[in-house]
Amino acid sequence: MPQEMAQPWPRNAWYQAAWNSELGESPLGRTILNEKIVLFRGADGKVGALEDRCCHRAAPLHMGNVVPTGLQCGYHGMIFGRDGKCIWIPGQDSIPPQAKVKSYPIVERQEFVWIWMGDPAKADESQIVDYPWNDDHKNWPHKHGMYRVKCGYELLIDNLMDLTHIPFIHRKTIGGGVQMEQINAKVDVTRKDTGVHYIRWMLGIVPPPTYIKGAGFKEGVRVDRWQEFEFVAPTSVVQWSGALEVGRGAQQNRDQPGGFSLRLYHGATPETENSCFYFWTPANGYRTGEPEATEQLYKEIAYTFTEDLAFLEGQNERLMADPKRPLVDVKHDGMRVHARRVLERMIRAETTPAVAAE
Repeated sequence: MPQEMAQPWPRNAWYQAAWNSELGESPLGRTILNEKIVLFRGADGKVGALEDRCCHRAAPLHMGNVVPTGLQCGYHGMIFGRDGKCIWIPGQDSIPPQAKVKSYPIVERQEFVWIWMGDPAKADESQIVDYPWNDDHKNWPHKHGMYRVKCGYELLIDNLMDLTHIPFIHRKTIGGGVQMEQINAKVDVTRKDTGVHYIRWMLGIVPPPTYIKGAGFKEGVRVDRWQEFEFVAPTSVVQWSGALEVGRGAQQNRDQPGGFSLRLYHGATPETENSCFYFWTPANGYRTGEPEATEQLYKEIAYTFTEDLAFLEGQNERLMADPKRPLVDVKHDGMRVHARRVLERMIRAETTPAVAAE
């Protein structure tokens, strides 16, 4: 993204604020798009999102408590409803109209907690990314993860748009070392106004260690492997990866029993310009009745992502040290470049009147 763009992210968009399992009895404080947010689940089970700053003495509301009627500030006891209005002040009968905090549209769906950071009047729930596999625990058992990463969210999306790094970084897990079938993968790309979709085919390849552990491929077997990714702006990537033994017709039908099959959601929610939250959830589609297989997959993916994050944080440090120094694009940057352009268009639509009118 060009350095001169003053706004680094779209505001009129849904961002993942948390996994629903993160919201328990206590409020959760989180910074999203440089704004301090407090998330909480009320006594009725519904989720609320407020500015994490009490209107009385600016105390962080996440240091308070969830009470039957709302969120209570831990400093002087004022209580706020999900709409941000103060509904009780200790020792005071009247409540001034200015006794309120900013509230945010919030949606809990498919184990995600989504927040709208822009104009509330434009919050359209139909724009939320659909990820039905989180609703299907029988056929796609899964486990959630989240990392706080010291890099801009764009770098995380870049990493998912160019998978040629996999055989080099992830040799012990999903990479398995450099094979020319990986380097020269057949790639079909569909560019969209909302993002980009692509699928990579690596035919007749030696399966990587994670696939061997998961699916039990025998020594010497070769597989037809696919990596299907769709970026949905501004920060979601939906993945389906897997492999079947050569000769099973994977390109004609990937949805077969046996082999290796993985669904994965990636979310890169900006915290600040140089930090983000990486939400991810790998779903086991190969040994679905074995909890130990789902746990093993989670651990493999968790380790894999820590390898990515080490590079992303190092990359971010170098870019911050010399932000104007140009970078060289290569053949495999096509999906990444398009993803960046989609983000740029979204930002310009909010910041440039002519673009917004068009």
